[in-house]
Amino acid sequence: MTTYKTEFQRSIDQPESFWAEQAQRIPWFTPPRQILEYDEQGHARWYVDGELNICHAALDHHVEQGRGDQPAIYWDSPVTGSRRTLTYRELRDQVAQFAGALKGLGVAKGDRVVIYMPMVPEALVAMYACARLGAVHSVVFGGFAPHELAVRIDDAQPKVVVAASCGVEVDRVIPYKPNIDAAIEQSAHKPDACIYLQREGQAVELGERDHDWRALASRAEPADCVAVKGSDPLYVLYTSGTTGKPKGVVRDTGGYAVALHYSMEAIYDVAPGDVFFSASDVGWVVGHSYIVYAPLLRGCTTVVYEGKPVRTPDAGAFWRLVSQYRVKSFFTAPTAFRAIKKEDPDGKLLQQYDISCLKALFLAGERLDPPTFHWLDDLLEVPVIDHWWQTETGWPIAANLQGLEPMPTKAGSATVPVPGFNVQVLDREGQTAKPMEQGSVVIQQPMPPGCLVGIWGDPQRFHSAYMAAFPGYYLTGDGGYFDEEGYLFVMGRTDDVINIAGHRLSTGEMEEVVGAHPAVAECAVIGIHDALKGQVPVGLVIPKDGFDGDEVALEEALIALVRDRIGPFACFKQVLVVNRLPKTRSGKILRKLLRNIADGKEYGIPSTIDDPASLQDVHDAMIQRDVGAAHEARQV
Repeated sequence: MTTYKTEFQRSIDQPESFWAEQAQRIPWFTPPRQILEYDEQGHARWYVDGELNICHAALDHHVEQGRGDQPAIYWDSPVTGSRRTLTYRELRDQVAQFAGALKGLGVAKGDRVVIYMPMVPEALVAMYACARLGAVHSVVFGGFAPHELAVRIDDAQPKVVVAASCGVEVDRVIPYKPNIDAAIEQSAHKPDACIYLQREGQAVELGERDHDWRALASRAEPADCVAVKGSDPLYVLYTSGTTGKPKGVVRDTGGYAVALHYSMEAIYDVAPGDVFFSASDVGWVVGHSYIVYAPLLRGCTTVVYEGKPVRTPDAGAFWRLVSQYRVKSFFTAPTAFRAIKKEDPDGKLLQQYDISCLKALFLAGERLDPPTFHWLDDLLEVPVIDHWWQTETGWPIAANLQGLEPMPTKAGSATVPVPGFNVQVLDREGQTAKPMEQGSVVIQQPMPPGCLVGIWGDPQRFHSAYMAAFPGYYLTGDGGYFDEEGYLFVMGRTDDVINIAGHRLSTGEMEEVVGAHPAVAECAVIGIHDALKGQVPVGLVIPKDGFDGDEVALEEALIALVRDRIGPFACFKQVLVVNRLPKTRSGKILRKLLRNIADGKEYGIPSTIDDPASLQDVHDAMIQRDVGAAHEARQV
């Protein structure tokens, strides 16, 4: 690891000179002189006096450098039977035109725009158009229910909402306008306008505040790029918090651009002209970083896929895309390959396609379980790379750096910290853990460029949630350990946010919904292991006195409530009615203990428990309803 060690150590010992060099590789209007400084809370801020525009760096710059006719986007939509290619010049022109439309509605530097769209090229156009004006976009996944959208509208206070008329799934069309209308009705903040991209098969009838995308853009004057400071916000992306109130992660512009450009070369080993495919959604951080911004900053072609890993039309969909578009580097979540493995366990569909172009497969979003790793490793002739990062960091914390120094892989490990991330594992006393000793995974300050710079509208929450537990360190919320060779193993969340097929969702938020039902006196929601999705939630409820005893009806009502308030992707499908929940004497529900029982692990009765018999009640209820592997759990 000679090359890696040299670069990593330089990034830790000399962060300013290291990141000053990386900053020279992207086009600035005014190059930064102040590389690193700290804000009033002691948090790192990068390139504060530099000026740039990320839309210019990702689009206009490449057109100016002669890449105007190179494909920027390959759009592939098996659910609609559509395909389209947009060159860098075509994309730049569409972005400039739509930015002009937003400008005509009064959107200016610093204003927020909520984007609620499926995986269509116009989603990228809308994001880049906001960036072109210096406006702050907040993309909300199209599957979110009205309540969740309303919460984000109230927090971000957008001037405009940009949406499509619908999303298209494998077997159904999902109208978006009813969700948006209901969300605006629920929210205290009212946007000035909504813009709708009319899609075939589901046109919407426009109301007073609504505009048709194409008609509005056709009348607009193309807008130029607005210079912003390196420290100015690019976007707000909401992630679940354990309190149930979503956290609006704020990403800066300059640090993010520099970090993404560096990662494309050092981690993913792609050069200008290469094709990069990330099978995610623009509503999640992977979509922001590795569908929208990073590939185009690097001068690559990005694949925008409106489909599923299976059923569009079969479990060979990803292999078709890799073969058809000559993808060099492919990135998705482990849950996608668990679904593929379930339908095509022997990988026979792969034999239909020539994927000799593929040089590496990257997986993240949740822990890559060893069985899935070994299945892929046996199936493919290229490195299968688990890497680890978060919505908050915006780019990988630990990886097997293919463009710097490829290393042997280890099942269950994300390999080594990426240059810039001084990763440590601390025990409960805040001391450095020994090799193979588990503890809290933290990142020593300064955080590298590209990481969150705050929580929208709540700077104190940023500090208390991430920086207060271990002063001088960012708390990732994950537990893990280093082995004797310096490989990092991340073992899972230490809080009550669960990971469902790569989507982080708060059990606290689900508990708020379940607990609001008039028949529920008390409840707990835990995440249990699921072979396909990684984790799924299970609810445990204590009914109020007077409950009529119809447990089936109550379960159906609670499932429908969570589906309506949070969305179907929460996978909330099982509720157990119990007489009591195991708690400490101070009243804290023993959620970890409940998870251990549901996952079939051995468990002991903690000394702090208030009512030991409550554990057996819950255990029996789980066995009766066949929850997880509860039948294998035993008391020790």
